[in-house]
Amino acid sequence: MPGRGIRVTGRVHGVGFRPHVWRLATRLGLAGTVLNDGAGVWIEIWGKVATLDAFCRDLQADPPPLARIGAVTAHALQGPAPGGFAIVESRQGDTGAEIAPDAATCQNCLAEIDDPANRRYRHAFAACADCGPRYSITEVVPYDRAGTTMRRFDMCANCRTEYDDPANRRFHAQPIACPDCGPRLWLEDRNGPIDAADPIHASVEALRAGRIVAIKGLGGFHLSCDATAGDIVALLRHRKHRPDKPLALLVADLPAARALCPLTPAEEAVLAGPAAPILVAAVRAPLPGVAPGLADHGIMLPATPLHHLLARSAGRPLVLTSGNLSGAPPATDNAAARHDLAGIADLWLMHDRDIAARADDSVLRTGACGPTVLRRARGMAPDPIRLPEAFAKAPPVLAMGGDLKSAFCLLDRGRAVLPPQIGDLDDARMRQDYTRTLESFRTLFVLEPARIAIDAHPDYASALIGRRLARETGAELVTIQHHHAHFAACLAENGGEPGETHVGLVLDGTGFGSDGTIWGGEVLVGGYAEIRRAGHLPAIALPGGAQAVREPWRNTLAHLVAAFGPDWRAQLAGTLADWSRTGPVATVERMIARGLNAPPASSAGRLFDAVAFALGLCTRQSHEGQAAMRLEALAAPHADGAGPYPVEMAADAGMIVPDLAPFWAAFLADLRRGTGPGPIAARVHRSLAGLFAQLAIEAAEAANTRHVALSGGVMQNGLLAETLDGLLRTGGLNVLRHRQVPPGDGGLALGQAAAAAAKDIG
Repeated sequence: MPGRGIRVTGRVHGVGFRPHVWRLATRLGLAGTVLNDGAGVWIEIWGKVATLDAFCRDLQADPPPLARIGAVTAHALQGPAPGGFAIVESRQGDTGAEIAPDAATCQNCLAEIDDPANRRYRHAFAACADCGPRYSITEVVPYDRAGTTMRRFDMCANCRTEYDDPANRRFHAQPIACPDCGPRLWLEDRNGPIDAADPIHASVEALRAGRIVAIKGLGGFHLSCDATAGDIVALLRHRKHRPDKPLALLVADLPAARALCPLTPAEEAVLAGPAAPILVAAVRAPLPGVAPGLADHGIMLPATPLHHLLARSAGRPLVLTSGNLSGAPPATDNAAARHDLAGIADLWLMHDRDIAARADDSVLRTGACGPTVLRRARGMAPDPIRLPEAFAKAPPVLAMGGDLKSAFCLLDRGRAVLPPQIGDLDDARMRQDYTRTLESFRTLFVLEPARIAIDAHPDYASALIGRRLARETGAELVTIQHHHAHFAACLAENGGEPGETHVGLVLDGTGFGSDGTIWGGEVLVGGYAEIRRAGHLPAIALPGGAQAVREPWRNTLAHLVAAFGPDWRAQLAGTLADWSRTGPVATVERMIARGLNAPPASSAGRLFDAVAFALGLCTRQSHEGQAAMRLEALAAPHADGAGPYPVEMAADAGMIVPDLAPFWAAFLADLRRGTGPGPIAARVHRSLAGLFAQLAIEAAEAANTRHVALSGGVMQNGLLAETLDGLLRTGGLNVLRHRQVPPGDGGLALGQAAAAAAKDIG
């Protein structure tokens, strides 16, 4: 009888793939075996040729809900067919397999926890092959219970029966548990455990009474409070030292989300998907203190049975924000949560299932041009990103990313794997978390890099770690310019082929340029292997360096000096900005004039900051992007019909460099004539979108290409990105946008890895 050995790669561990194969083979009357190993799933199967062909077709056409098949290869097998079809024990081996992200509770499990007759009624840890924790509990591969943090829980007889039955949806579902044998839930305060018959009910009562509760989730702790109580939200902000940064909201279900936000079908699909991310969406009426100065809120649906039970019992939106001290990684173990959150939380809702890998909540927004990932984390990572086939020939690469919104990247066999976004590396605890996560990934994926890619900034902590690893491993060290990496990341996730020429429009805050200056508003031409700078925003002084990022007024001053010279003050009569509360204006003016700690920077981010202060929106930023986010929120209601301010184009050393003096003159004239801040903010967005579109179109014509990639943190501005997208398409260009990694520094490592790998493939 003919036989075949079939290798299936991709996301096939922990997603019910083996029972799926068993059911398919049994239905077709085929004989053989299926097992997990480090490379994926291995099938040996015998039957008639036509039936084997049907098996292979059905295997790829209808995989389990959480599976993602990378490739299926087959070859003939010799020998006698076994009797029947069996699932056999996993074996170690080449680690080409993928680790599935955590998945939100499926409808079947949700129905069980709602059914009083079911043994998992109100069970906070219900999961099956189609949902539940995956990445966050995985310690080693292959993904079997013994390699997860569930190994400490011995299955009861009922769970064991389900686990051993290939026809059951919990067959080899490693998080399987029930109230008789699974994780235990309890509530405690600063003095220890509280005697509560129902810890979830007691937690909700505390939230309703104005208490702040630390909740152990899938990938870390959250801090929660009643989102409708402005004074309690303010108290949480005070204790957490988070004065302005938006807080996420947990709502019970889609009807509750619709009550807060006028959701589009696309937004509902994002909210209700298996990743269950935070969705940034417009609200009908802002909740006090949740997102100061913004018209959007971040909302999410429950990702676990525990959160479903909490949200339903609360009957109102709950704040659900990361459980950490300012700048530190969120706590993942109980002892750390007790210690780190002692000055913030009143109560702790704990359980005894350990978290193997930290993962914050993913964050997305969506609009006319589709979804944009703002943070790639729980539910999305570590899903691999498939690169063009040419990258399969490249040697293994480890890319270190940047220092803000840090995430490294492993590139091997044509797939790129990033961990959940880690955070900013200016805190020693975050650097420790970065290093710990990196070592865990190298162990899980058995990666010995031939090449290590780092950012060009000489002082980045990520680059310093990369240099040390290169010395220790003997790997080749490759430096990738910051904006080249952004550009390459967008090409990589859109299937850009090596050797093709694209225009890269990369707009962000600041990055170390290849000429030693600070870049941030760049028009690049090239591809993975090399780029040239075809144009950029004018280089404007950045007085005080990093201080100018925290204090937008410094950028306003620098732009006004650049536009009008020493007489810049004469232009300010009748404008909005309050210079009396800024700081040492005269000192900063002298710094600019003398070039003292005022390096030139072609930064798009700082241009938005400058405008925001001029409109009276933000004097000092307590979190990155605060000024620009408020500017976008102000502009959005007035975007339709907004006309641009004038900008003149000029050439400098063969590059296109706009002159912004006419822009600032017209902007200030609008202020003097009493035009409202909202319409002015809308004109600013339309002006800058038109400027960047013109730069990209002219560069594309000169390079004889019709492809433009949009990247950089400024592309997280939905109004700007969608306006720009429309103008570029109207201009006849094919526009590539980020869909799988953030356009900001959270996606930087993907581009570093692709650019470094391209050295071998052209």
